[in-house]
Amino acid sequence: MDNYKVVKKAISYELANFLFNYFLLKREAVAHMYDTNMTYDSGMLGSWTDQQVPNTYSIYGDPTFDTLLMKVLPVMKKETGLEVVPTYSYARIYKKGDILKRHKDRPSCEISTTLHLGGDPWPIFMDPTGSDNVIDEYKNIHKPNAPKGVKVDLEIGDMLIYEGCKLEHWREPFEGDNCGQVFLHYNNVNGQFENQNIFDGRPKLGVPKL
Repeated sequence: MDNYKVVKKAISYELANFLFNYFLLKREAVAHMYDTNMTYDSGMLGSWTDQQVPNTYSIYGDPTFDTLLMKVLPVMKKETGLEVVPTYSYARIYKKGDILKRHKDRPSCEISTTLHLGGDPWPIFMDPTGSDNVIDEYKNIHKPNAPKGVKVDLEIGDMLIYEGCKLEHWREPFEGDNCGQVFLHYNNVNGQFENQNIFDGRPKLGVPKL
């Protein structure tokens, strides 16, 4: 496959809009549950504790988004020409001022996607050279001569496929109000990691990672 490509209308506007509104409602409901001590953190509700983008609501392996992970699987096989297996989904609702720092992904994200569900547009930057420029991801320190990258814009329902372990990617400060993105991750069964990361080490999709 190319090291990155955009699939226009990978899912319909209607499905993307439904998922975006589901995600907004879940964020509101979970915030209320935490604020009123209605529940405990089981890993199924999502949180605001992701170190990569602090104080922003995100969720790992939500059953709805893991279902989307499987729905998109045939599209992934067609667009990449690879025999891929699902690892996990992850989703965030970005807020004004958020930054996604320059980074590469872990092995379960060998073949990754970011899919724009709704809200304000927010471009992602890809460094197609595959070079290593990050000195400290969490402090956002990288080499001064690091490539500026290629700007990729996504409309609602569009999906960017990229080699997450090879390509550095990032987003500049977000100037909008909300941006819903879901990340769908896969491994190439004929690649470096084969089947070792299927479901990201979980017994099945839709459950938290222990």
